[in-house]
Amino acid sequence: MNKKNKIKITVNGKLLTVSFKFSLKNLIGKLKTPINKVAIELNEEIVDKKKLNKIFLKNKDKIEIVHFIGGG
Repeated sequence: MNKKNKIKITVNGKLLTVSFKFSLKNLIGKLKTPINKVAIELNEEIVDKKKLNKIFLKNKDKIEIVHFIGGG
């Protein structure tokens, strides 16, 4: 795959290169993130988890994935 088919995104402050037409659902799978235990923010907006497969990442997107931690 050449550079034209790649985009650069930032996930939790780390730069990643993924293929063009990479969905947010693909990213969650690639990162092996348990979807029911996280909140996802794309460019400073909370994402509806039901729409993950319909959201395709663009160059320079910023994703923050926050894990829920119980305690008390």
